[in-house]
Amino acid sequence: MKKIVVLDRDTYAPEVVTNGPAFEHDWVVYGATAADQIVERCEGAELVITNKVPMRRETLDQLPDLKMISVSATGYDVIDIEACREKGVSVSNVRGYAVNTVPEHTFSLILSLRRQIVGYRQDVINGEWQKSGQFCFHTHPMKDLSGSTLGIIGEGSLGQSVADLGKAFGMRTLFAAHKGVEGLGPLYTPFEQVLEESDVITLHCPLTPHTRNVLAMAEFEKMKRQPLIINTARGGLVHEGDLVAALERGLIAGIGFDVLTKEPPAPDNPLLTVLERPNVILTPHMAWASFEAQTECWRQTVDNIENFVAGSPSNVLV
Repeated sequence: MKKIVVLDRDTYAPEVVTNGPAFEHDWVVYGATAADQIVERCEGAELVITNKVPMRRETLDQLPDLKMISVSATGYDVIDIEACREKGVSVSNVRGYAVNTVPEHTFSLILSLRRQIVGYRQDVINGEWQKSGQFCFHTHPMKDLSGSTLGIIGEGSLGQSVADLGKAFGMRTLFAAHKGVEGLGPLYTPFEQVLEESDVITLHCPLTPHTRNVLAMAEFEKMKRQPLIINTARGGLVHEGDLVAALERGLIAGIGFDVLTKEPPAPDNPLLTVLERPNVILTPHMAWASFEAQTECWRQTVDNIENFVAGSPSNVLV
């Protein structure tokens, strides 16, 4: 009987059904797994499911029975892909499950910041409306989305869905060419032009050596329109210290982030120093997590295992 180990089931909400595959199996589920627990818990397992628990070379070296890792996410930077390739361990991820939830969360952040929802909500809580003596007051300048420019870094399914929503709001949408790369075709606008012309810049690309710190102080200083910076993709795409410094200097209008370089944030993360500002919103990596998206993500996770065992691997990375 094949042993299947789930390393971090608690990354899913309690109400999401996380059943195992249809074939007979030994199903072992852990809510969370620390790095020093991985080898012991995976001993004898042929199949492992992980969302964010890392599977590095030193771990794989100690798991000779392991045949397949099903990553319960699209991003797979927690997996040592090269080591898996060398050891003949198949790796699959999930794809396309977040085409509604992430773009909707992205625009929740954009709208909240552009319409100054956070600031005005706090003003009402603080009694400012009651003190104003009139039907409205103007403590936070608002701007429409219609007629503004949306710069998108990442042209995959999520970036495309965000562009569709932007167009529905009457925004001009630009897909940024890959930084330092030319000749990518008519879909793309030169990277620096996107920095200069965008009123909102949103990231929807994977974290790779090429994209790490794709936005840092050199880029913020080229942003002529003081854009909002939105990141619902991966921590590490934006240099967090430079991001806060850019906000302090007035180079950007606001920050809407769902992801950080280290999660949960370390006490010294610079973003924690500006959370009280009305033009800063930080959510705890929840853009992916609508009930519908979680359900689809788990379905694909288990499908990948069933397909591997049946001899027809799906969503294969290795």
